[in-house]
Amino acid sequence: MRLYTKEGFLPMDAEHFKREFLPFHRKLYHVAYRMLENQADAEDLVQEAYLKLWSKRDGLSVISNPEAFSITLVKNMCLDVLRSGKNMINRQMLDLSSITEKTHTDNWDAQDDLSQIKNIIASLPEQQQKIVVLRDIKECSYEEIERLTGLNAINIRVLLSRGRKKVREQFNRLNNYENRGS
Repeated sequence: MRLYTKEGFLPMDAEHFKREFLPFHRKLYHVAYRMLENQADAEDLVQEAYLKLWSKRDGLSVISNPEAFSITLVKNMCLDVLRSGKNMINRQMLDLSSITEKTHTDNWDAQDDLSQIKNIIASLPEQQQKIVVLRDIKECSYEEIERLTGLNAINIRVLLSRGRKKVREQFNRLNNYENRGS
């Protein structure tokens, strides 16, 4: 129900806001969780979305479909998070730690190598780090990476090549140094 007068729409009060937007909380959470693949991040993002909606409540009374508007807002906020790389390092650490856990505990060399690679990837420039993690660890397609980062295929291939080269060079340098000391 839209409230308006001759002068225009009335500002939305708390009760009206709750009736219009809170029923979509579960759906918004599921959208965020599917995109971010992390429960805490999805919960935080939905909270941020509600804060954003509340701060713009005076203009929300003109929205004809609050559900679609809310879902679009959450999707766009998720894409912003994925593009920004804010969670990339945390996700990378989780992914690499799960790889480490799958490694046999008696295979210390493999665990050391994984630890070195994890540290090297974490030291890459942000864009290279994102691309290497998305392509080589998460095994995303180039099309998915384009969608997540907003970069074109040529830029992705260049960043991936540079990132892989740096990882390979630094890894070899570390291992050659260690082998000389033995």
